[in-house]
Amino acid sequence: MKISMNVGLWDRIIRIIVGLVLITLAYLEMIGVWGYIGIIPLVTGLLKWCPLYSLLGIKTCPRQNTIKRD
Repeated sequence: MKISMNVGLWDRIIRIIVGLVLITLAYLEMIGVWGYIGIIPLVTGLLKWCPLYSLLGIKTCPRQNTIKRD
């Protein structure tokens, strides 16, 4: 199964920052353990792929150019 990127640059940056902030706040016990849900945006940002985006048909990354070879 081929998984194509569907998370763009700015979307990735926001996801990674939000994920890291939530995990850090949970680790420092400033928020409850629910803060570890930040793992989800962190992982989807690092992988450049979001399963929810795939289900909804959303793609925030620019269209990729494909090269056809004869």
